[in-house]
Amino acid sequence: MEDINNEENLEELEDNNLDVESIKKLIEDQKNELEEKDDRLKRLMAEFENYKKRSSKEREGLYNSLVGDIFSSLLPILDNLEKAAEVKTEDENYKQGVELVLKQFKDVLKQNGVEEIESVGKTFNPELHEAITSVTDENLGVQEIKEEYRKGYMIGDKVIRHSLVVVAN
Repeated sequence: MEDINNEENLEELEDNNLDVESIKKLIEDQKNELEEKDDRLKRLMAEFENYKKRSSKEREGLYNSLVGDIFSSLLPILDNLEKAAEVKTEDENYKQGVELVLKQFKDVLKQNGVEEIESVGKTFNPELHEAITSVTDENLGVQEIKEEYRKGYMIGDKVIRHSLVVVAN
């Protein structure tokens, strides 16, 4: 009788061992599957963050491009207002009116992120300046801008209009 009980116990142990082994394997499989899904989730989250950054950059670039296109068509008007403000006149009220309109125009440009490109006394940069002539001047350094014929403007990193300059040496 004892042998029969031992055989039953042995079979029961073998069945339990099979169950324990299958449970361990199942746990290991589920653990691997969970790690894969976790990794996939992390990748998707990173891709989504990159997408948001890229979209934001594209929107900003598009905005700057549109604003730049609009203001580039208005820059000749600004040039003429600056010339009008420089003209000597007997009528001080007229002169003040032109200067006020010029100031308002420049304020609107500044509010929309449009900035003048600094030129005179700076080193020539072909990305910002367009050289129309060069001169020799011993008082100035190499590639230093001596004169500005037309102001340049940019919005953010985008040049709306290059400065027309005279470069020394």
